[in-house]
Amino acid sequence: MEHQNLLGGPAPTELPDIDEARQSLEAGVDPFEVAARFPAYPAAWAELADRAFGKGDVIESYAYARTGYHRGLDSLRRAGWKGQGPIPWEHAANRGFLRALHALGRAAAAIGEEDEAERCRTFLRDSSPTAVAVLAT
Repeated sequence: MEHQNLLGGPAPTELPDIDEARQSLEAGVDPFEVAARFPAYPAAWAELADRAFGKGDVIESYAYARTGYHRGLDSLRRAGWKGQGPIPWEHAANRGFLRALHALGRAAAAIGEEDEAERCRTFLRDSSPTAVAVLAT
């Protein structure tokens, strides 16, 4: 059953899952290996960004997050996204992109790129309020 968007905005965009990449991360495969094997999978880049940030390697975190963000944008566009509209956290395959977007904003703020950090916060808030709530913890 197809649902009609009664709010008049763009329909939510749902990224396709990359089963083997997701299963590899879930099984504990090193995200370096997953990113090398599946470079279009933003969740691997988001995981690398989170790990680097947790170790205090902010520049590495920024680079990983930016890669995941851009690879995610490529995937969103291929999925029909036109630069606006919801990217729901509730759709599990979207979470890697949303995590990379959050990580990019966090790293940008840490290096003093406040304009970029604010753009990331706004983009995340506009894409998925649920992601904001989940990632704020």
